[in-house]
Amino acid sequence: MTSLLEVAGLKVAFNGTTVVDGVSFTLERGECLALVGESGSGKSVTTRTLVGLPGYGARVHTDRLRFDGTDVTGFTDRTWRRVRGARIGFVLQDAMASLDPLRPVGREIAEPLALHTTLNRAARAARVHELLESVGVPEPEVRAAQYPHQLSGGLRQRALIASAIACEPELLLADEPTTALDATVALQVLDLLGSLKGNRSGLLIVSHDLAVVARLADRVAVMKAGRIVELGATDAVLRDPQHPYTKALLAAVPSAHAKGTWLSTVERPAAAAPVSPPAAAQPGRPVLAAVGLRKSFPGPDGVARVAVEDVSLTLRAGETLGIVGESGSGKSTTARLLLGLETPDAGEVHVDGTPWPALTPEQRRAHRRRLQIVYQDPLGSFDPRFTVERVIGEALGAAGHPRGARRERTVELLEMVALDAGHLRRRPLELSGGQRQRVAVARALAAEPEVIVCDEPVSALDVSVQAQILDLLADLQARLGVAYLFISHDLGVVYHASDRVLVMRDGRVLESGDVRTVFTDPQHDYTRELLAAIPRLTPQVAPPATPLGVG
Repeated sequence: MTSLLEVAGLKVAFNGTTVVDGVSFTLERGECLALVGESGSGKSVTTRTLVGLPGYGARVHTDRLRFDGTDVTGFTDRTWRRVRGARIGFVLQDAMASLDPLRPVGREIAEPLALHTTLNRAARAARVHELLESVGVPEPEVRAAQYPHQLSGGLRQRALIASAIACEPELLLADEPTTALDATVALQVLDLLGSLKGNRSGLLIVSHDLAVVARLADRVAVMKAGRIVELGATDAVLRDPQHPYTKALLAAVPSAHAKGTWLSTVERPAAAAPVSPPAAAQPGRPVLAAVGLRKSFPGPDGVARVAVEDVSLTLRAGETLGIVGESGSGKSTTARLLLGLETPDAGEVHVDGTPWPALTPEQRRAHRRRLQIVYQDPLGSFDPRFTVERVIGEALGAAGHPRGARRERTVELLEMVALDAGHLRRRPLELSGGQRQRVAVARALAAEPEVIVCDEPVSALDVSVQAQILDLLADLQARLGVAYLFISHDLGVVYHASDRVLVMRDGRVLESGDVRTVFTDPQHDYTRELLAAIPRLTPQVAPPATPLGVG
């Protein structure tokens, strides 16, 4: 029987640099194959090349590339347009960059239905609402009328998945499909993707989350530096990895037993570039607090919807406060209120005991330098015209660094986040998702802040680089006394990184306390639901009876 997808000797190069080097594999109908590896290992380029989208300036060579027995190497753009969306669905890594910012997401999802089906307008609208509901989008009729910038990162990702599966394609390529999703919705999406794997269809998934791979994939291919270094049945690879790199990936997964330990196997970044602690730092004092915050936003139907309701919290110097909850639960809105980027309808934010409204404009500017943020969507927070050197250099300039010292300090900051001087001249679109996130962390560090709001700071990173960033943040906190507000849908990451945690849903705090207590003895049903939804590695990889269920 003909394989659904056959790849042999695939090579892709940009400007003479080979980024995919001799990749070979097959995908059968009814099968899920996962590509895992470090950011920049060639996973996403491999996936894009399979559907004729390798990127500008790419030079592609392959011994064999067939879809359903047909050689696709000679496909024209017109032929690809007939295939993509109809027979091959593609979920890209970055939903914000993939969705058209000038049209509602409902129209985006309806487009493949209009191009590849005979459904009339009313039937397409009904199908759009059905698809949004199937991927866990609340109020699908309302959300279909909203634009991408009006949705949270998780809702955008779900809309993108809905668009990719609209025509029930035979082959679905999913590049980090659950990156922006909380545990409960990620579980729902994984089950949905698994159900699409039928007798006539297959799934190729790119993921840095090994627990996701364990749940969904039949086979796994581990990539490093453009090559597949290990390929086999998922259970066998995760139980008994043969390659040292695969072993290192598994060792880097945050877990209950690893809390308080160093995750990464690389040299500690503390030696890379020392940073002077803020002169006013006093460990344990409240640096940021909120009392009774409330915020609502008007929807496309004109009805105001509450995003945050009666949220109170205190963040102290040198500690990490985690916030978890579903996408759209109010986590990011709470962060924007704390930073003074949004004005609450009710309640107050206190910086060093002083409410934001009581600060003079000059005082606000000074406080903003002390309060930095790492956004959930790094690409959306960069000017695409700027090089990495200019992105970080502007942050250094705002922090008062003289122009002549900025380049050297920029290199130091890049080294702290596992990048090097070779990235200085690159622009955001020339970086992988993980590399962009590391630049975002480096930019936040430029002002040597007292508080960093981390909004999904490791969501785009593979486990090995995620481990380096988590270790880096812990090291900086130990040396500087910096406080983190750590927002994440990944409960394993929150457990590893946080001292205390807030659990949010529908804009409210349902449960809070010491992270170990909340995660090992949850009191609220919703917290129990979140913990139960976390994907698990195989029992042989994960220590038995860990409270988080991760290895």
